[in-house]
Amino acid sequence: MKTISKILALTGFLSFISCDSDDNNAVNISGDNNSVIELKNHSTTPAFVTKQSEFSDLKIYSILSSEDTLSESPNFVYGSMADGCGLLRNNDGTFTLINNIEADYSIARITLDATFKPIKGEYIVNSEATGNTAQCSGSLVTPEEHGFGPVYLSGGEWGAMPTNNVFMVDPYKSAADASVAEVLPAMGQWTIENAVPLHKDAFSGKTIVMIGDDSRGDAGGQLAMYVSNTVGDLHGGNLYGMKVGDGTITDNDLITGTEYNVEFVQLEQTTYNELNAESISKGVMAFNRVEDIDYRKGSEAAYREIYFNATGHSSNADTRTKYGRTYKLVLDENNPLVGKLTLVLNGDDLAGKAKTFHSPDNILVTENYAYIQEDPNGYVDDMVKQHDAYLYQYDLNTGALKVVLESAHRTVEAVDNGYASFDDRWGKWELTGMIDISDIINEPNTFLLIQQAHSWKSDNFLNPDGAGTDANSNNEGSILLVVKGLAR
Repeated sequence: MKTISKILALTGFLSFISCDSDDNNAVNISGDNNSVIELKNHSTTPAFVTKQSEFSDLKIYSILSSEDTLSESPNFVYGSMADGCGLLRNNDGTFTLINNIEADYSIARITLDATFKPIKGEYIVNSEATGNTAQCSGSLVTPEEHGFGPVYLSGGEWGAMPTNNVFMVDPYKSAADASVAEVLPAMGQWTIENAVPLHKDAFSGKTIVMIGDDSRGDAGGQLAMYVSNTVGDLHGGNLYGMKVGDGTITDNDLITGTEYNVEFVQLEQTTYNELNAESISKGVMAFNRVEDIDYRKGSEAAYREIYFNATGHSSNADTRTKYGRTYKLVLDENNPLVGKLTLVLNGDDLAGKAKTFHSPDNILVTENYAYIQEDPNGYVDDMVKQHDAYLYQYDLNTGALKVVLESAHRTVEAVDNGYASFDDRWGKWELTGMIDISDIINEPNTFLLIQQAHSWKSDNFLNPDGAGTDANSNNEGSILLVVKGLAR
């Protein structure tokens, strides 16, 4: 077992979180079915993060990594670039985590016992089923929240084109059928980061799914919407793309804090090239790599308040974001096809509150906050961008933006133990896959968060789903964390 001791972090941050640091402060939680959840470290791999001083009371536990062996599935490997996920509580008090494994083009199912310890893992969708398409962010759909399900929606982003589809998965499907997956053609072939259904009370009687297009080509990243007038219908609805104003406004024309009228124009095409061409012809806004999407919680009106990130890219920087932005979209209460768009956080404004933005990617929205996770593209042209991946807290009520924690893996101990190197070009890790599990485990202010450990590599991590070859797999590690104490 690798043990890494606490060390002092950069000025303004607290101690490095060791694998062993919080074991003596494990949290016992009385749950349903007379079970007791015990939040503690279960992984041999540390949580490689530092906490900003204002968030020093957070408890962070490392519960699963690619080097761990699970008791009921010793051959299971938690694969490369773990990403979007969803958690279910089972009738027997155990838990089911559905987790995208992005760089292995697959989806894993992990069972946690009643104490919240991972005990079993298996692949329920493999790379054969996805056509070697990366499974990025994902959304768990439940009857309580969405009016139908449970099903899991996964976005096919990069990899073998044009199999970039929205995939629908039964969380309890047999692992023996991992080579089979259901696609949703009506939602179109995009460079899909995520497909996010709105709350059942956002627009009564409808199924509305927001789709993020993680593209930087001529057509964008677009923000798309699937609409059906039947609850639970994921096949028979119509597809739309968001147009801002008259369709001539570019991303860089948007002024921070200003509202813009938007409408969602219907798209007839669903295949990749044709869909992009139609989007251009109809004036659909071209952002720069639309990443994750989420809606505000707490009320019917909040469910129509949507936030999404564009991660940016150095190409197309003349008309679109380079460093990344966060946008707010408020849909009209009577018509989901019209609304107001506001640029709320602008990483290209080096004098603004989001000046440290370095490729915001995933986003989780609660009742009062948006939690924004970075996947740094490695920009070296401005000193304020020279940090590892941040987790930000954005206050939806006051507009305050704070750094919660930073990925902190490039330490002497981490390098000596093979987790990182000082000069690796993929040295900047990604923070991703954050979900709120408070209500599921009956403990407030508790979240899952994932680290994509780009510089931690081992051939033991190759081809974990067993469906392909090492040539279409990845050898990077992943780490699953519990974060307790963040406000909702």
